Amino acid sequence: MKKTNLFVLDANALISAFLLAGNSIAAQAYNLVKEKGNLVFSEDTFNEFSDVFVRPKFDRYLSLEKRLVIIEDLKTIVSFVSITSSVQICRDPKDNKYLELALSAGAACIVTGDKDLLVLHLFHQIPILTAADFLKTF
Repeated sequence: MKKTNLFVLDANALISAFLLAGNSIAAQAYNLVKEKGNLVFSEDTFNEFSDVFVRPKFDRYLSLEKRLVIIEDLKTIVSFVSITSSVQICRDPKDNKYLELALSAGAACIVTGDKDLLVLHLFHQIPILTAADFLKTF
């Protein structure tokens, strides 16, 4: 495991943390990331999170106004990383952006529930973990 305080949460893990707030596993993982270090984004990963988080299907959990505030607040507390590595390894090509971010940032791990990422287990010595495994590991 890398000795760094930089963490990558994919869009689904982060959205789950906000929608299932309270004591959910996803919310606990997000809070632990904030406690242990910094959440990192690339421009692409932040845009994906923002675009998905404002979809109408989430209206029943949080109002659009609250979600927009969360997006703006999040932007002020995370670290943005320039992508310096190109990766074409994931079986779902749109998930490569998370691998590129983790590699470019030197992240401690990637937190995700995405099977296309989880199947990789370890990527350039960067663990790819579910939120539950992240809580056990860190």
